[in-house]
Order: sequence, then C-alpha cells, then structure tokens
Amino acid sequence: MQMKMKLTVAAAIASAFGLASAQEVIKIGHVAPVSGAQAHYGKDNENGTRMAIEELNSQNITIGGKKVKFEIQAEDDAADPKQGTAAAQKLCDSKVAGVVGHLNSGTTIPASKVYNDCGIPHITGAATNPALTKPGYDTTYRIIANDNALGAALALYAADTLKLKKVAIIDDRTAYGQGVAEVFKRTAQSKGMQVVDEQFTTDKATDFMAILTAIKAKNPDAIFYGGMDPQAGPMLRQMEQLGLSNVKYFGGDGICTSEIIKLAAGAKTLDNVICAEGGSSLDKMPGGKAWKAKYDAKYPGQFQVYSPYTYDATFVLVDAMKRAGSWDPKKYIPELKKTNYKGVTATIAFEPNGELKNPATTLYTYKGGKKTAMN
Repeated sequence: MQMKMKLTVAAAIASAFGLASAQEVIKIGHVAPVSGAQAHYGKDNENGTRMAIEELNSQNITIGGKKVKFEIQAEDDAADPKQGTAAAQKLCDSKVAGVVGHLNSGTTIPASKVYNDCGIPHITGAATNPALTKPGYDTTYRIIANDNALGAALALYAADTLKLKKVAIIDDRTAYGQGVAEVFKRTAQSKGMQVVDEQFTTDKATDFMAILTAIKAKNPDAIFYGGMDPQAGPMLRQMEQLGLSNVKYFGGDGICTSEIIKLAAGAKTLDNVICAEGGSSLDKMPGGKAWKAKYDAKYPGQFQVYSPYTYDATFVLVDAMKRAGSWDPKKYIPELKKTNYKGVTATIAFEPNGELKNPATTLYTYKGGKKTAMN
C-alpha cells in the first residue's frame, strides 16, 4: 500500500513537471522611462502592460495548440534616445515576441528601426510624432492619435472657440515637443492667429524666467508649450510670478497628466491650462470606468495618461498571435495588420502604415485642481 502511494505521488509530481514543461513562455518587451523626471509616465505605462499580462495568464491561453505563459521583459530608456536604441537591441537579442513602447517620440523613432531590422513588432500607446510611421515599417504600430490631430485640435479651439488672436510658442527641442508645436503653429496661422514669439528650452530645464519675460513683452493671449509636465509645472508657477495669470496655456498629451497638478504646486495659472490627449476620456472609453477601478485597486495613485493604451497594446499583440496560431513575428505580423480588436480604449484597427484608424481626440482643462474632459 505504501509503495502504491509513493508511486501515485511520484506520478503526480511527474505529471506536474510535464505540465510545466509543456507550457511555453512568451516574452513581451516593454520600454519607457522608469528613472528620471519622466518616471511617473513610464511606471504608469509599465503598469498597464503588467496588468494585461496578469489577466492574459489567468485565461489559460493556448496558441497553436500549446499552452502558453506570458512574461514581461521591462527595460528603462530614461527618455534618452541612445538608451532607447540600446533597450530595443537588448529586446531583439532576447528574442521577445513583441514590444509595447516606447513612450517618447524621441526614443520610439530611432528604436523603430532597430525593431524593423530584427523583425519584431512594437506598438506604442504614447509616442505621437507623425514621423514614426513615415518609413512604413510593418513592425511599427500606434494606437493613439498623433500630433497632427492633437496640435490641430488645440489650435482650432484657440482660434474658433476662444477667438484668441496672439500666441507665443515654446518647445523643448525633442521630437515630440517640436512636432506638436509645429502642427499647432501651422494650424493657428492658417486660422489667422499671430505667432508673436517662439522660444526654445530643453526637457531638463526648470528655470523659464528669461523666456517668459521675453514673451510677456509681446503681450500674447496664450502660450503653447510643446513638451512634458516636468517643465510645464514649474513654467506655470513662474508665469504666475511674472503676472501672466490671464494667459491661456496650451499643450499636448505630454502635459495632460495628473502629475502636473502637483508640479504646478498651487499656481492659479493651472486653471488656464487646456491640453489634448489622443483617445476618448476614460468616462467615454468603451471599458474605461471599469478598467480604471481595477487599475486604481492594483496601483493606487499611479495613473497618469497612457496605461489604458499599453494595456490594450499588449492584448492586441496577443490577439494577433492567437489568430496566427504562432508567436513567431514573421507569422503573426500579417494578422497584426488585420487587427479589429475591441479594446478598453476603442475598437482598434490599423491603417496600412500602422496608424490607428479613426483616432479620437479629447481636450481637457483643470478645474478646482482636477483634470476635467471638455468634450
């Protein structure tokens, strides 16, 4: 009897090990800045991907008849283009099946060539410079509106709704900042607005007194800033110090965060902010409210902007693998191109160049220290 029990236990152990060995591990890469001034965006993005992978693993998925388990390989690019390409190469060398990322246009654009060269698809839910999809790589996809939509929406609102006449423009010289500022400028001028000053800063700067003083002399109705919230927050504080409290402050999704409320540190100029995000507001996303409740329970106080998109991007990659019956990029990229996936953010389908079909844009303002959708 004892011998029989031993055999039964041994068989159970062998069976368990057999099951484990039968389970294929599929690695999905994620890249964003998780160190430096933009780490709050990067952690939020990574959280979205981690949440998706946990949910996928709870579904006991089989691909091509094999049981699979997904793992994240998370890399930090510190919002630096050189680190971005190094991270991309590392993911290529690790033979990940696909990548979610990057966050910044300045890191995503050079990394996209690395992914193309090694044949691994990547989906960004954050990088918005239109130049990303210009090379036409079949490895590059975006599931958020690009700067053409964001910059234009803001300029049209400034000209048509607010009837503003004079605007000053500042950008941080990054691919993202320059790109969205250029679209805003072009659209504003086409609507008859006068660009009274153009100034430049960097994505590391914190002192804007000199450029804001120069702008104040030109008496603009509004300032457009192409850049991210670590600069926008201090800029709003310094605008208040200089008496620019009645000047509207426009920016793209880079400033459209919860973090800017903290970074503005009580400056009344926060009330003048009007920013744009690609996609619908969480309340209007197909699964936005329920998804946000799950996210907040798991990562309290960490939500910024893009995590619903990195969450959807992860599911989109896996959906294409399931339809192809393979996680080999060569086999599932043709299915990725044919995506029609009902996600949390939208129903996701791609144009031939990898851009999202029919992207939505939402304008936000900050009322009583709270980010509020305007449309």
